[in-house]
Amino acid sequence: MAHFIDRRLNSKGKSTLNRQRFLKRYKQQIKRAVSDAVGERSVTDVDSGEQISIPKRDISEPVFHTGKGGKRTAVHPGNDQFTAGDRIDRPPQQGGGGSGQGDASDSGEGQDDFSFSISKDEYLDLLFEDLALPNLKNSQFDQVVQYETYRAGFQTDGVPSNLDIVRSLKGSMARRIALTAGDRRKLRECEEKLEALRNDKHDNTVAILELEQTIAKLKAKIAGVPFIDTFDLRFKNYAKKPVPTSKAVMFCLMDVSGSMDQATKDMAKRFYILLYLFLTRTYENVEVVYIRHHTQAKEVDEQEFFYSQETGGTIVSSALKLMDEIIQARYQDSDWNIYAAQASDGDNWADDSPQCRELLTKKLLPVTRYFAYIEITERQHQSLWREYQTVEEGCENFVCKHITSVNDIYPVFRELFEKTNSSTASGGS
Repeated sequence: MAHFIDRRLNSKGKSTLNRQRFLKRYKQQIKRAVSDAVGERSVTDVDSGEQISIPKRDISEPVFHTGKGGKRTAVHPGNDQFTAGDRIDRPPQQGGGGSGQGDASDSGEGQDDFSFSISKDEYLDLLFEDLALPNLKNSQFDQVVQYETYRAGFQTDGVPSNLDIVRSLKGSMARRIALTAGDRRKLRECEEKLEALRNDKHDNTVAILELEQTIAKLKAKIAGVPFIDTFDLRFKNYAKKPVPTSKAVMFCLMDVSGSMDQATKDMAKRFYILLYLFLTRTYENVEVVYIRHHTQAKEVDEQEFFYSQETGGTIVSSALKLMDEIIQARYQDSDWNIYAAQASDGDNWADDSPQCRELLTKKLLPVTRYFAYIEITERQHQSLWREYQTVEEGCENFVCKHITSVNDIYPVFRELFEKTNSSTASGGS
């Protein structure tokens, strides 16, 4: 019987396979816990790992155990307080029957939650699973590079789940043949000589004893070659190759006017940080254009977009006009997949809202794959929301969503970028 002993230097990762099985088996419970944790994070640590908890009842598994069996006689103690037919008083409303000082729970028996930590990569994988850019059109190997995994031969190191048994046994057989070929040839020659001496009528006792000793040594040497060695092990190797995709650009338009208080701006930043992490993790080299606006719009870099304190009045059309100018100047090529995400509290000059609708329907949406608008407010919707709803009714590539609290951000984000059959067929990751 062969025994496999893991003597690799990276022995500290031996539990990786079990961890992956655990994450796969309880993915739904873990995803719910991750979704709940998103809203509790600060803006600065959205992309770090997470300590999550899932109820023990969700990870319990059936267990086989040996029953008592046979015939048994048991004597159960009775009681000296009640007899059949007695009425039992209802327990008091507050407090339990024990000697503790706290109140009893009315929700039945409970169990501690099972808590564990997940890494940054595991957290982001769960966060952005089944998400994709809608309507992404495949055209060429350029800018956006997506990868698919394929078999790429064998390697001498890997995880046990990738061990190729047939290839390893072939290597074992080849090694044993190579190491024992010379000894087997000598063994055959010695056995032939021994047979000839035994058939000879002369006295060859000494020669026969020497040959028998030589044969025994050769057999022991051949038997000493291990059936399988670490050199024989071959693991399936997987590599990634780029698949045809297209060039893509995402426009991020954020309202930074005076009506956007700090809490509203923080929610908008959370949404855009999720969007940025999703794009950079799922796609390679997607261009991102950041536009901040109040009465005037300005293209800024990532640092200024998230951390600048500039503020002012509100004219939303200024951001849409600047987006149109940038498209005409840099992204007019038909190979570009253009996306946009706009965040605002809905406050805008009443005369400017119809102009926003005109800019969207006549200039931006005809060249845009997908335009998402989120309105972050607890107030009643104003003219901008009504104009945008009119646009949504007539355009399939325009979506409006309403956010009132931090807990709404991730569910809305998943609704906006949830992978569909059309996005998968068009090249979604």
